[in-house]
Amino acid sequence: MAVQHLFQGRPRGGPWEIFRFIEEHANQFSVERMCKVLKVSVSGYYYWLKHPVGARELKQQQLLTQIQQVYDRSQSRYGSPRITDDLSELGVKASRNRVARLMRKANIKSIMYRKYRVQTTDSKHDYPIANNLLNRAFSAEKPCQKWVSDLTYIRTDEGWLYLTAILDLADRKVVGCGAARAGPK
Repeated sequence: MAVQHLFQGRPRGGPWEIFRFIEEHANQFSVERMCKVLKVSVSGYYYWLKHPVGARELKQQQLLTQIQQVYDRSQSRYGSPRITDDLSELGVKASRNRVARLMRKANIKSIMYRKYRVQTTDSKHDYPIANNLLNRAFSAEKPCQKWVSDLTYIRTDEGWLYLTAILDLADRKVVGCGAARAGPK
């Protein structure tokens, strides 16, 4: 079995993870010795001590704050495409992929609401069913012989509006129509 270095390969947190390790063990070993063994520069370690947050990380934190503000303004509904559009309108330059990556890292997810869907047919009931008198014969020889009707619903700012129309099959003209709001059940 081959002997592996403590931080073999690239550490997840970059050299900062190594620098944190050195800082934690500085009272046990000399900094220079640990830097040599862990293959990092001593000057890099001391620079990290004075500047623990890098410029890139600082910019990412600022961008994440702006992302969070747009996300909160949207009542948690916006995903990365819309947040990117809003940021570009504010003059912040960031790609959609970068915004998506930062949102994923911060566990920011858009809440997707399902559009309300009205269920119009309830086939599982015990009510009597009307006979099919027309049997798909949608033609009439004279007026007032056969009438058909249909019901539809329209979403408005005040709620649902139900609209029905009655057609005479002889001349295909509307015989009557009506509209009503849904009443209490």
